[in-house]
Amino acid sequence: MTDLSPLCALGAPAPRRVSLGALTLAETPDCGLASLALRWDTPPPSLALPEPGRWQETDGLTAFWTGPGQWLVEIPGCAEVDAAARLAERAPGASVTEQTDGWVLVEITSTAGAAPVERFLERAVNLDLTRFAPGHATRSTVEHLGVYLLRRAEDRLGIWGMRSAAESLWHALETIAGRLE
Repeated sequence: MTDLSPLCALGAPAPRRVSLGALTLAETPDCGLASLALRWDTPPPSLALPEPGRWQETDGLTAFWTGPGQWLVEIPGCAEVDAAARLAERAPGASVTEQTDGWVLVEITSTAGAAPVERFLERAVNLDLTRFAPGHATRSTVEHLGVYLLRRAEDRLGIWGMRSAAESLWHALETIAGRLE
């Protein structure tokens, strides 16, 4: 008999978590994700949509800009339900597409303030850190992998990567964090 129990993106029944020095990396499988694209005749949605290079949270939903008139929206606790349907209720007439199963979210937190997160970013991505303060979001690469980065706070970073490359992304993030010790 085959076991059809759901697995996290990294292949285990429980999310992966590791602490390396001041940094903790945590797979976050319970967060739903949906894309939102406004149509020309779409009424404004009932959530705040940030400008380019930013993310914004409204009533528990976090949107980050991905292109003109387009955003990805995090919907915490909705990975096992239709996250797109929940978002569509807030954005009638917009094009909303379920994205949860295509992505993996890794949260990186620091117990020693901003410095470990900034050292991590200096080694992981090619960004001007003076322009990547809390509230900012961008698309970049970690090693050879395309990712979205959200600077949630001075000591907290969210990284969205493709689920099909989840193990490679985790390996890259863990290696970078481990070299900071």
